[in-house]
Amino acid sequence: MASYETSKLLGQVLSTECPSREILEHLTNKWSVLILRCLNEGVHRFSELKQRIEGISEKMLAQTLKILEQDGFILRTVYPVVPPKVEYQLTITGSQAAEKVMQLINWIERGLPEILEAKPKIE
Repeated sequence: MASYETSKLLGQVLSTECPSREILEHLTNKWSVLILRCLNEGVHRFSELKQRIEGISEKMLAQTLKILEQDGFILRTVYPVVPPKVEYQLTITGSQAAEKVMQLINWIERGLPEILEAKPKIE
């Protein structure tokens, strides 16, 4: 249920007051994109994500997962076992976001030779 103030700002991502800016920032940072890409394939545990995403620290992985969970893009399930078992999966909204992210990733990977060729050469 959006308030009147929020609904006035919908579609106004260029406005500093638009709440979509924060969501855009959360979804488009490097680590979020890579996490969404992994979770698009199915449920993963923290250690699996850490292993698959080269270069991500445990702190950054935990932080990014928490933000994506707070935004409603991923579901964190904790099982009452010892040692604790925690799994992450996409919500319906997260799946929709991951679909868009995958389109961008696929476009980049398909066009990589041309993209790299067009980059200015730094001497």
